[in-house]
Amino acid sequence: MSKTEGGYWRRLVHRLTSDVAELDADDLSERSQAGGAQRASECQCGQEAVVLGRVRSVGLCPKASAPTLEAELYDGTEDVTLVWLGRRRIAGIEPGRVIKARGRIAVRDGRKVLYNPYYELQNTA
Repeated sequence: MSKTEGGYWRRLVHRLTSDVAELDADDLSERSQAGGAQRASECQCGQEAVVLGRVRSVGLCPKASAPTLEAELYDGTEDVTLVWLGRRRIAGIEPGRVIKARGRIAVRDGRKVLYNPYYELQNTA
């Protein structure tokens, strides 16, 4: 059996024995690297980073405080919170959408955050 066949069988067995969430995480991680982005798990505080992943959730801060839109982005390795200050809604930022975001990584409450990131909406295919 050649290396390519061994690789094929290994990938096939992995696909057949893994759960859907694990396969989705693998696909997101591969798409992220293919898109020229970094893995969120490898980004450090203060570092300029480009991350690509799927939006899991979108939330607003209470109306009494300054407007803030937050989106949780998952790239298959770790979550990054995207925060847009002064915004209550951005067209296209919705759960299930794939986004490529760029900015400087910060840490808030032990979680990685990008404040006012530059972003590109990606095709779903």
